[in-house]
Amino acid sequence: MTIDPLICDTIMAGSTSKTVHDIFQSMEYGPTSSSSATAQAWLESRARTLGLFINGAFLNPAGRQLTSLTDAKGERVFSVVCAGKEDVSKGLSSSASGLRSWGELSCAQRAKVLLKWAGVLGQHGPCVAELSDLSGASCPPASLVRLAQYYSGWAQLRDARLSHWSPRGVVEVVASDDCPLYSLMLKVLPALAMGNAVMVVPGRVAAPSALLLAQLFTEAGLPAGALNVLPGDPVSLGAIVAQSPTVNSVTYCGNKQDGAALCKATAGLGVAVSVSPAVGATCPFVVFESADIDSAVDGAIEAAFKKRKEVQWVLCVQEGVLDAVLARLRLRLAGLKCVSLASEADRVLVEAAVQGAVQQGATLIQSCGPPASGLQYPATMLCGVAPPSPCVASPPPWPLLPLMTFRSHAEGVTLANHSPHGHAASIWTEDLTLALEAAKSLSVGSVWVNSHSVCDPSLPSSGHKDSGTCTDGGQEGLYQFLQPSPFAPSLSRSTPALDYEKFGSAASPAVIPTESAPKFYRQFVAGKSCKSESGGSVAVQTPDGASVLAYCPDGGRKDVRNAVEAAIKVQPGWMKKGPSARAQSLYSLAKELEAKRPELAAAIRAQTGLSLDEADLEVELSVDRLTDWAARCSQTQGGAPAVPQAGSALSLPQALGVVGVVLPDHKPLLSLVTLLGAAVAMGNAIVMVPSQRYPVPALTFIQVLQASDLPAGLVNIIPGARDQLTAALANHNVIKAIWYWGSPEGCQYLQHTCTGPFKTLWLHSGGPAAEEEACWAPTSTSFLEETWNQSTQWRSVWIPTA
Repeated sequence: MTIDPLICDTIMAGSTSKTVHDIFQSMEYGPTSSSSATAQAWLESRARTLGLFINGAFLNPAGRQLTSLTDAKGERVFSVVCAGKEDVSKGLSSSASGLRSWGELSCAQRAKVLLKWAGVLGQHGPCVAELSDLSGASCPPASLVRLAQYYSGWAQLRDARLSHWSPRGVVEVVASDDCPLYSLMLKVLPALAMGNAVMVVPGRVAAPSALLLAQLFTEAGLPAGALNVLPGDPVSLGAIVAQSPTVNSVTYCGNKQDGAALCKATAGLGVAVSVSPAVGATCPFVVFESADIDSAVDGAIEAAFKKRKEVQWVLCVQEGVLDAVLARLRLRLAGLKCVSLASEADRVLVEAAVQGAVQQGATLIQSCGPPASGLQYPATMLCGVAPPSPCVASPPPWPLLPLMTFRSHAEGVTLANHSPHGHAASIWTEDLTLALEAAKSLSVGSVWVNSHSVCDPSLPSSGHKDSGTCTDGGQEGLYQFLQPSPFAPSLSRSTPALDYEKFGSAASPAVIPTESAPKFYRQFVAGKSCKSESGGSVAVQTPDGASVLAYCPDGGRKDVRNAVEAAIKVQPGWMKKGPSARAQSLYSLAKELEAKRPELAAAIRAQTGLSLDEADLEVELSVDRLTDWAARCSQTQGGAPAVPQAGSALSLPQALGVVGVVLPDHKPLLSLVTLLGAAVAMGNAIVMVPSQRYPVPALTFIQVLQASDLPAGLVNIIPGARDQLTAALANHNVIKAIWYWGSPEGCQYLQHTCTGPFKTLWLHSGGPAAEEEACWAPTSTSFLEETWNQSTQWRSVWIPTA
């Protein structure tokens, strides 16, 4: 065995009384490394009290609340100052100034700053690593360097690849107290790369490292104010920051509880909020009988017990290999020590979960007996639990691992999809065909084949089901920090006093159609033209309001329920048809629309008062828009981006599921066709609420749908009171996304209500007439791109090699 002279010198420098041979014989710990001393020195330079980072410098205002971290002996390691309302105004003023300075730089100059920061981070990596370990936000510096290198490339290419988009402005990034550092920086770096200024409100865990990284950004040449860090309560402080007109967008990462509370607290502030609640998500770990059992068991032990993770794992094993898996698990568990829980409250939760599972018939396997008291607890498996069991539906804190069994491959996928979360899944099999089929069928954002917990910023991953409303990573993850150029549909920043319980509950006055009425329209649900379940009707006035033009149904909650039931049945089959088949159906729909051109033009003219030429032009644009979406069907195919890890990775575009759409008054036919075409082209089913003011063109369009070959239930049209139907859409758990054009009160209601489960919201509460017109214009490339992005969610699949 040879020893590097430099290592030898380092050892001898720290111990002058012992030889190298003595040290190797005793294997005692050596002297404190320089990296550890550097981290401690940085804390000492701040008097172990980390202040706010505003305008490129640390501020330590007096009279602020402190959050302290203590070691095992109860001694203070450091404290973090919590920002108050007085500090928010300083931070926002600095962000506005920093946005101007950062925006004045060219794309190449911004890319150089990010690359230089990666270099600075490499120099101070050990310091960052130890500080993150001290605070419980462990994050390898190499992963942060990879983030900086990747997004510096997008900073360089922004104007070339995203020329129709512009920065949002000041972006607020909020992290919960238990949010890991990597998740926080996965929001901060792309926001900076796109030219935004960033205001970070980190939670307790990530705050120390975020403050250090902000200082390193300043050393790398980031303009003062482009990145400010205000530690504090993520919900209350995050809402205070979002109240300012300076803030243009809010994005959140962390646990679901704080994310839902933040959405409710910011409802009505006129700012878009996106959430990525990955912390605490339940993820399936699926072992098929074709798996390498030893590797699968090692992976399960590492994922569940070796290191605290932000997710909770549930082990699903095929019955044919259950005995072999259990035998190996018992052997691996026997060598594990007790792990440390975060608090006494966690121990109470763990013990209650174990007791409840055993009472329900689960078999208990532990590495050793649990101590009578304290925060130490053994690695524990609960075998034979049922899917409805509380320890599966909402697993308690680490270190518990529930185990369930399944018989067939299809049953295994169904069991894995049982969770309300859709963050990630790990599948183990040596059958590549089975792996790919299972990956396509799992409703999660990331699928790891024969691996777990692998990530790279080049791959986009969306929060499926209740695991988020945005996409992180890849080019697709940049759009949450961009807005269509040269305009952006705006939300009203007013905060009306809104009674959420009574919103949409006002009943429309009953109307009995008379024999002299020109026409009585019906709604379109499950492929059939039918009356409303409520039996009511509303009168539609002529443009001058002098007479009744027609009567239309007054749809309600039961109609929405029927429409969603039909949509959820047909949507999976429609998605499986593939892009080519969906494109042909859209071309057929455009052909039928062209055939009904005179009737639709007459309906637009009668309803809106436009001239016949203007109405005919809207129909013509609608036909063109459908053919555009048909052409796009086969253009979004995902890909296989190069990743630094060994193996291959895939990015796959996916449909959202069932989308609810509340249409605008402007361009009643063109807006309907634009939104319908994008959603259906991507494989979604749709429930549409026509303009309450101009419903006749949409109801006339039902004739086109009846003549098309679209499956029954794929497109549903329910007219009626906008607020009432908006409330019905918001409170239906199956609907994944809502696109809304309407009042500020409606936007506020949706932001407040659509948090359990989370729904992806695309909200518009009006704007200048010129912007409304530009949205639906043929030349509005960025708006059409945004519509397509809103129709799509992404899944990443990791396939490692030996």
